[in-house]
Amino acid sequence: MTLWVLTILGLCALIAVDFFIGRKPHDVSIKEAGIWTIVWIVLAALFGVGLLIWGGGQAGGEFFAGFITEKSLSVDNLFVFILIMAKFSVPTHLQQRVLLFGVLIALVLRAIFIAAGAAVIANFSWVFYIFGAFLIYTAWKLIQEARSGDEEEEWEENRLLKAAEKKFGVADQYHGTKLFIQKNGKKIMTPLMIVMLAIGTTDVLFAMDSIPAIFGLTQDPYIVFTANAFALMGLRQLYFLIGGLLKKLVHLSYGLSVILGFIGVKLVLHALHENGVHVPEISIPVSLGVICGVLVITTITSLMATSRQAKKEAAEKAADESPKDSIEA
Repeated sequence: MTLWVLTILGLCALIAVDFFIGRKPHDVSIKEAGIWTIVWIVLAALFGVGLLIWGGGQAGGEFFAGFITEKSLSVDNLFVFILIMAKFSVPTHLQQRVLLFGVLIALVLRAIFIAAGAAVIANFSWVFYIFGAFLIYTAWKLIQEARSGDEEEEWEENRLLKAAEKKFGVADQYHGTKLFIQKNGKKIMTPLMIVMLAIGTTDVLFAMDSIPAIFGLTQDPYIVFTANAFALMGLRQLYFLIGGLLKKLVHLSYGLSVILGFIGVKLVLHALHENGVHVPEISIPVSLGVICGVLVITTITSLMATSRQAKKEAAEKAADESPKDSIEA
């Protein structure tokens, strides 16, 4: 309990520092985003090293495997965040405030998911079969969507947002950083509040696959929570740092599907082992190696593919312009 309290207080202190530094709404530069991205990665690495020293190699390895998995899955969230920002026409100087509070809402909701998941796992070992099957199914869906080129181009509000809008009403324009305003004697929400709720509650959908995925790497609720916390808290800066590069990660869905499928198989093997079936279990070093290897390969092939596509488009454009130039001459 002491460790949990100290960890939560430490995270709250880091969040307070992050908020204090960025409390004034402003456009986030690449330099600022880069510095804070490095800061959060270094903090996560130091925390992982601390677990290695005081918790042993198993705990440290589980944290790093979980953190890298959650970080890679959270990158996929950024596509939806971009859609939400565009949907509500969020001013650029307010986007960092939206993401900060949206991520905090997501972290609280994920903590509830993690607590529920840990309680279920502690009492029902067969849930690993469900988690494993769900991850394998999700991996297959990702591959199918990637092959068909079917990408989400629109984002729709969930029931919670629609209910909140109906109950409180929404202002027709932004009012700085205000979340509520008085209009005709009635308190109504500003679009800023709606966007924060949208970011936070939409992340719950992503938690449906990321939480089972990390439970496939470790059953320690403390490691599951801290890996999620460090992965989420750096997400805001990552949004501004690689927002323009996301379209270049054309093979990201394939990489994530391989990772989810791999962890799904690992969960099924673990469930069989728990039920007395003699099957090999996948170790944490192997899991960490596979996850890192898949992400590196996916990134390299994505950049190669986008580079080839850019050269092809440039060549086609040059070919189209050449006849026109000849006629004009």
